[in-house]
Amino acid sequence: FHYTADVNLAFSSVSHICRDVNYGWILRNLHLNGASIFFVCLYFHIGRGIYFGSFKFYFTWMTGVVIFLLTMITAFLGYVLPWGQMSFWGATVITNLVSAVPYIGSEVVQWLWGGFSVDNPTLTRFFSFHFLLPFVILGSVIIHLIFLHESGSSNPLGVKSDFDKIPFHPYFSLK
Repeated sequence: FHYTADVNLAFSSVSHICRDVNYGWILRNLHLNGASIFFVCLYFHIGRGIYFGSFKFYFTWMTGVVIFLLTMITAFLGYVLPWGQMSFWGATVITNLVSAVPYIGSEVVQWLWGGFSVDNPTLTRFFSFHFLLPFVILGSVIIHLIFLHESGSSNPLGVKSDFDKIPFHPYFSLK
């Protein structure tokens, strides 16, 4: 494993991946640009949902909002990991926004930081969360699909088309 979640080594480890590891530069760029493409697809999906009125299906819509927020958090955590100046100050400013939450904000910030400032524990926690949150997102997507299966997709034409439906399982899930 080539990345090191340490404030003194993170930037140079990313540089090492891009310069010295075989095809490391392409792997990093695929990861970086893949995340951007994923967000473009997510925005189109949200736009389609708004256009067709899918927000009427409350639980399906709310799980989609949770997926969106978890994806934003995961992207932010990944942005911090190279630990350049923008990463450091991004982590400092964005985590300080949590301190605006009444009563518990400053304690949550100290927990996120792992101390009283952005340092090694912060980077280690962000690295761990950046790895773990996609699995939480996957679980949320499964819950989202279950709610979608229960409510059905929105029907903009209003035409009843139940007569030609076939179950997803086992006909499509086993393919």
